[in-house]
Amino acid sequence: MSPVPRDTPRPVVDYLDRHRWPVHGWRLVERFFTGEDLGRTETLFALGNGYLGMRGNVEEGRESHTQGTFINGFHETWKINHAEEAFGFARVGQTIVNAPDVKVIRLYVDDEPLLLPVADLIDYERSLDFRTGVLCREIVWRTPAGKRVRIKSQRMVSFTQRHLAVMTFEVTMLDAAAPVTLSSQILNRQDGGDEYHVRSAAMGEGTDPRKAERFGRRVLIPELQDAGDDDARVMLGYRTAESGMTIAVATDHTIETRDPVERTVQVTDDMAKVVYQIDAQPGRTIRLTKVAAYHTSRGVPARELADRCRRTLDRVASEGVGRQFADQKSWLDDYWSRADATIGGQPSLQQALRWNLFQVAQAAARAEGAGIPAKGVTGSGYGGHYFWDTEVYVLPFLTYAYPQLARAALRFRYNMLPAARRRARDLSQRGALFPWRTINGEEASAYYAAGTAQYHIDADISHALSRYVDATGDTDFLMREGIDVLVETARMWADLGFWRSEGRGSFHIHGVTGPDEYTTVVNDNLFTNVMARHNLRRAARAARELESAWPQAYSRMVKRLNLDTDEVEEWERAGEAMVIPYDEHLGIHPQDSHFLEREVWDLPHTPANKRPLLLHYHPLVIYRFQVLKQADVVLALYLQGDQFTTEQKRRNFEYYDPITTGDSTLSAVVQALIAAEVGYSDLALRYFTEALYVDLADLHGNASDGVHVASTGGVWSALATGFGGFRDYNGEFSIDPRLPSSWDSLSYRVTIHGSRIRVDVREDQVELTVERGPGAKFSVRGSVVHVTAEEPVVVPLDGQGPLLEGGPGPGPLDGVRRADGSIITATVPHP
Repeated sequence: MSPVPRDTPRPVVDYLDRHRWPVHGWRLVERFFTGEDLGRTETLFALGNGYLGMRGNVEEGRESHTQGTFINGFHETWKINHAEEAFGFARVGQTIVNAPDVKVIRLYVDDEPLLLPVADLIDYERSLDFRTGVLCREIVWRTPAGKRVRIKSQRMVSFTQRHLAVMTFEVTMLDAAAPVTLSSQILNRQDGGDEYHVRSAAMGEGTDPRKAERFGRRVLIPELQDAGDDDARVMLGYRTAESGMTIAVATDHTIETRDPVERTVQVTDDMAKVVYQIDAQPGRTIRLTKVAAYHTSRGVPARELADRCRRTLDRVASEGVGRQFADQKSWLDDYWSRADATIGGQPSLQQALRWNLFQVAQAAARAEGAGIPAKGVTGSGYGGHYFWDTEVYVLPFLTYAYPQLARAALRFRYNMLPAARRRARDLSQRGALFPWRTINGEEASAYYAAGTAQYHIDADISHALSRYVDATGDTDFLMREGIDVLVETARMWADLGFWRSEGRGSFHIHGVTGPDEYTTVVNDNLFTNVMARHNLRRAARAARELESAWPQAYSRMVKRLNLDTDEVEEWERAGEAMVIPYDEHLGIHPQDSHFLEREVWDLPHTPANKRPLLLHYHPLVIYRFQVLKQADVVLALYLQGDQFTTEQKRRNFEYYDPITTGDSTLSAVVQALIAAEVGYSDLALRYFTEALYVDLADLHGNASDGVHVASTGGVWSALATGFGGFRDYNGEFSIDPRLPSSWDSLSYRVTIHGSRIRVDVREDQVELTVERGPGAKFSVRGSVVHVTAEEPVVVPLDGQGPLLEGGPGPGPLDGVRRADGSIITATVPHP
């Protein structure tokens, strides 16, 4: 389904066919099978725990868009072939590897295979339960011989045991006996394919840059094949051809049946198969339980990983499979007690909201030592790379809902510092420059203009780190590790920028790209400068706090980083003198120093078949115009909202929203929350609804590549900070809600310094309740309140603030006069 065109009103609609997708508060349910959108449904029903991910492929293993099992960080490397070389270009690409697949359980009745596209299905239901983390399917199949068979299956990727997946498969002949065969397999599908292509995350080279690279050679080199005896345990092990990473995967099987059964085992380089043949009688259920373990390493021999797999499987055999399902529910009970949010009177939105929040858990829960990929572990999109998505869109939710997961993600960035320092040297800079896209810590972005030039990633990471410390009070992390990130990124900004004597002097940053990848390598990008200013100020403040409050930690840091006190003063001066572009005539902040000199792209008259623009226009064509892929200045209004007045936010939003294409899934959540803040209530709700359904309704046409994890995390920000009005600026917490008129209520939770507070918003009041911990202090519509564990605090609301009809017009901005006196005239380039 395509996004609603920008030149027509966008109704707040439920994008899903409720005959096929019924509303359920805690489950995603599919009522009938169709092969028309396998890619989307494989993503929607994918399971993961942040380390191990399994796409929602059917057990039979034949009907699929993309078979996929992924391990976070398990990748292959390859040489990036640049058409023209230059110093400092990224040299080695990294792509997530499709791991051996254990999901396959093939069923034969009377030697006839179950094939869903042609099967006579009497009943069908597949569901993903957000409370149990279990994917279930139940069907009744009429075989070609007319025999009815009930098949029930369960699949779970464990949140409590990082390396574990559990599957069950039940078969019951309902009205006739038949020979039944179950073929359970480990199948390695990674045997080559199309040649790989060098791609970027922003602008392609004739192909869709959102998709992963493919290889024209074998990637997984067999190193281990093993078959057990009585316990039906099989195992395969591999080494990647170039990166040298290793993997082992093993499965245990248990068959429960009252009917006669025979078992055979076969193991080859790329398949391990356990086959059960049963003389099935009617009314007797055959139950196959399959337990799988995956272990990976950057170089440990596959045989050692095999021993780890055995220990995982032995532990499960001792504890029992039932305990694994119980532990899974217990983990999710705790997660939802922290993370759940409710929208009163909107059951469809509620279902979509919980699906989105569940995806964050699946992407981050057990990432441990790795980053959070843009697609989590649900698909190969973006090659399995880590971007700024984590820090800007995912970490706000984790910081306030599950702080220990935010800490783990930030420690991953800290551990990347050595590579970031090397990258800064490659770019002739001091300090550290984090890679725009990476798996192993090295820059993998082949297109520097929309990759490496996005220096703002340093400030994004530092901003997320600062917000985490402010919200948690985790000074131990700040003293030991976080300070290193703040110092090295501040050094980079101080070195990258330069002073120009204009009055007392001004500090400029040139030759960078902001979040909007439709405008690249510019001077004084507003977002970059505002975020760099915060980075410089925060690093200076942290250094001085350490010196004052923790002198021993300060001394160790100074020695470790060879910090000179003159540097801290330089950061403070650069921060104060940072140029923040502003156009007095329009009353807006130009996206960069020359942005307003460009023509405005005529979005209303751009054909739908020419969207997204990056797939249909040469980058140079796009770069000549005022047109945005995603929110840029508007994002700065959110992240650094205390640096802008309410009027500036409104005018900036009204200017930039009509020329923002929304071609990026990162955009709608930001536009929703700022629209809510400045008073465009209806427009905010429309953007929020689109964000909820980015993947559920495949609004961008690429859900088949995996979940857009940044969007799922951003949904929480749009809800809590947009409609819920929650803000955190330098450790000061405030609430100023904007409840949509169609919602009965809104409830969300924030964890601050160990206290979990539930915020309940209604039209006429905000109620704060401490669910755990001593409490916290907030400013609610300007009134300071202290909420404690003893009793809730209720604050009356006297209206919603400014509510504006509709939203900013669809553009173009014809007739608007620039500061230089010229008139903006909208044109659209010819393709």
